[in-house]
Amino acid sequence: MKATLISRENNNVKFTMEFTAEEFESAQIKVYQANKDKFVVDGFRKGKAPRSIIEKKFGEGIFFEDAIDELFNEHYIKALTELDLEVIDSPAAEFSQIKKGEGFTVTITVAVYPVVEVKDYKGVEIEKVEQEVKEEDIDRDIESMQKRNARVVSVEREVKEGDTVVLDYEGFVGETQFEGGTAFKQELKIGSGMFIPGFEEQLVGVKPGEKKDVNVTFPTEYHAEDLAGKEAVFKCTVHEVKEEQLPELDDEFAKDVSEFDTLDELKQSVRERLEKYAQASAENQMQDAALMKVVEANEIEVPAVMVEDEMNRMTQELDQQLRYQGLTLAQYLEFTKKDMAAFREELKPDAERQVKTRMILVGIGEAEKLEVSDEEMEEELKVMAIQYQTTAEEIKKMIGVENLSFLAKDLKVKKAIKFIYDNAVIK
Repeated sequence: MKATLISRENNNVKFTMEFTAEEFESAQIKVYQANKDKFVVDGFRKGKAPRSIIEKKFGEGIFFEDAIDELFNEHYIKALTELDLEVIDSPAAEFSQIKKGEGFTVTITVAVYPVVEVKDYKGVEIEKVEQEVKEEDIDRDIESMQKRNARVVSVEREVKEGDTVVLDYEGFVGETQFEGGTAFKQELKIGSGMFIPGFEEQLVGVKPGEKKDVNVTFPTEYHAEDLAGKEAVFKCTVHEVKEEQLPELDDEFAKDVSEFDTLDELKQSVRERLEKYAQASAENQMQDAALMKVVEANEIEVPAVMVEDEMNRMTQELDQQLRYQGLTLAQYLEFTKKDMAAFREELKPDAERQVKTRMILVGIGEAEKLEVSDEEMEEELKVMAIQYQTTAEEIKKMIGVENLSFLAKDLKVKKAIKFIYDNAVIK
């Protein structure tokens, strides 16, 4: 396949894809092999009729359309990559005359990503953001390490808030024991809120081996309708009381949880990590502020098709998040009492802002001739490999070599954000 750019006017481009007779013939053979079982020809078992016989009976162009689709689907994205085109809409295609044994040409007309002229993106004035790391921040981080390394041990005393108890319980409504209200050797952390409101608090003060009747009222919106709003009693036996014992904050603790020999060294390491994070967070805030000023300073007409695509992306993203929580988008719309049209209308302002922002950043990248080196691409692939716990080569396979150009475009956008920040005036 040979791709040739013919013209580019405003946001529309025209280009051709030329296919040789050999490529067309190869595609027809592939289609024949995939579909020969669908044809019934007298004198041949199903799927055994030669291609020439099928073409004679049904016409020599019987496989043309599917073969053309096969070639188009395989080479369209390759042509866009080769010509460095980022399209924003479905293409319109015109075909030359299709004949057996000959090649053909497809002429494509399609809307591409608009490159806009951006103004006032250098010298943007922003306020300096500083994030101070305080001693209590360091202490809080160390305390978190301490809690992660706590031991849970049995104690012979009454139950206190924060303890974990091992208990049996049987639930009754009146004199009737209800289904699902019985457990043996169940672990429960007091104060976790895992049980019915009022249950855990009544176990405070109970000692190991003691029994306790816990009186509760089920919430009116309880999932089991036969229990909702009813009073119940749980007959409990506490077998064991466990408490968390925190390790001492000393040099031995530092050795156990880190590569450092002293607690002071561990604290200094925590300080440096938090200061690095605080600096990066402050810089991100200033970058965002500079970018927003540039966006506000530029009035740009945003193509409706790009806004629709962005709303589709946002909808799919929400759908995925909901599925992780065991919900569907339809359930979400039902809960929020909205239909899809109203939901998408709410998304529209954010979608327009997202598209406008990217258009501005792409425009700055073009104006400043920002490029992404092979080394920068490799570094980004390594970062992604760490994130997905695999190798850079596997990430390349996942993305697909033909789609690496889209990753490069994303990196160029990030460079444009940094360019705005690097040229900003920080007051």
